[in-house]
Amino acid sequence: MKSWNEVQTPSIDSSISFPPLSLTNSASGKKEPIKRKPLYRMYVCGITPYDATHLGHAATYLTFDLINRYLTASGSEVRYVQNITDIDDPLLERANRDGVDWTDLAHQQIDLFRSDMINLRVIPPAHYIGAVDAIPLVTDAIEKLSSKDSIYSVDQDLYFKVHADVQFGQRSHLSQDKMMEIFAERGGDPTRVGKIDPLDCLVWMSQRPNEPGWPSPFGMGRPGWHIECTAIAIKYLEPSPSEDSLIDIQGGGSDLIFPHHEMCAAQAQVLSGKPLASTYVHAGMIGLDGEKMSKSKGNLVFVSKLVAAGRDPMAIRWALMKDHYRQDRMWTDELLVVAESEISALRLCLAQTDVAPTKDLIEMIVDALSDDLNTQAVITGLNTWVERTQSGDAGGDAKSLVAALDALLGIKL
Repeated sequence: MKSWNEVQTPSIDSSISFPPLSLTNSASGKKEPIKRKPLYRMYVCGITPYDATHLGHAATYLTFDLINRYLTASGSEVRYVQNITDIDDPLLERANRDGVDWTDLAHQQIDLFRSDMINLRVIPPAHYIGAVDAIPLVTDAIEKLSSKDSIYSVDQDLYFKVHADVQFGQRSHLSQDKMMEIFAERGGDPTRVGKIDPLDCLVWMSQRPNEPGWPSPFGMGRPGWHIECTAIAIKYLEPSPSEDSLIDIQGGGSDLIFPHHEMCAAQAQVLSGKPLASTYVHAGMIGLDGEKMSKSKGNLVFVSKLVAAGRDPMAIRWALMKDHYRQDRMWTDELLVVAESEISALRLCLAQTDVAPTKDLIEMIVDALSDDLNTQAVITGLNTWVERTQSGDAGGDAKSLVAALDALLGIKL
């Protein structure tokens, strides 16, 4: 499947030194430096295309775009893969509710998502893979798991034995009761009769009446949610036999820590004998009017609607970076108004002949980003630089700052 147009990023001052990038690893709960290497493998879970792109999506993909930009600017290659869950119950339910063909809805929402990512200047993944296209990979993975005695059948549906991975639960660190509660809330079926363990997850759903299905060695059906990401990540990120884990970074919103990323990690561990990722990174949730922004609550704010109303995409990006990526936070129109004002002031300063010194500022931006993507410090520093420029401070190079803002923050001015 086609991703979106390549985003060109400028080079920045070669004298700038890049410290190792440190990120909070959800599996350990600690901020850890990422080992320096020439190639990083990063997998970020994509959308289910029936409500794209709300600001919760945007905040997540901006987080991993910052990681991508930092590692690339530091001289490394980032092999980035993202999926699209283009067949799943929520998509079918929405299509049925709206009286439209589910494939038309998916294509429409994927096109909208691409447009939003272009507007926000998010670097596209090298591989953008739909669950439907990945069905051969999924069936192959299921057969391999079955050969390891970790698959069983319940009424022609196939389940993965989560405790085939002896480390199951060690990425999310939840109690059994909490796992049961969240599993039921997020697409799981802990009460289904016939399962060996209530937390065992569906990997192949046999075809239901009036629903789509695809041929497989197990009969007509479709993939479960978690197995698609496991199969896509292993195939397209091409893990190295010499590495301790299959990939470097597995990412998404914090609502994916369990069950999704725990299940993916367990399947990958059984398939390969290795951890799926060395670092699990998760972005906080975005709320509106005191509540989490979600499809079920109907309180979504969409990037496309903001842009259509004339709001500056760079200000949207700026506003989402005003708080730390791991922090759950509220969105308000006032936040965007302030961001637009700050971006406008920055643009005016960068158009001047004489600007405040920039070398130390660029170094501060790099240092702050290296420290678990501390965008709060970055924006505070930029606003201070604007005030210094407005007060007549000089000696800087506006062009070098413009390039750094584009390359490191995705802010094109």
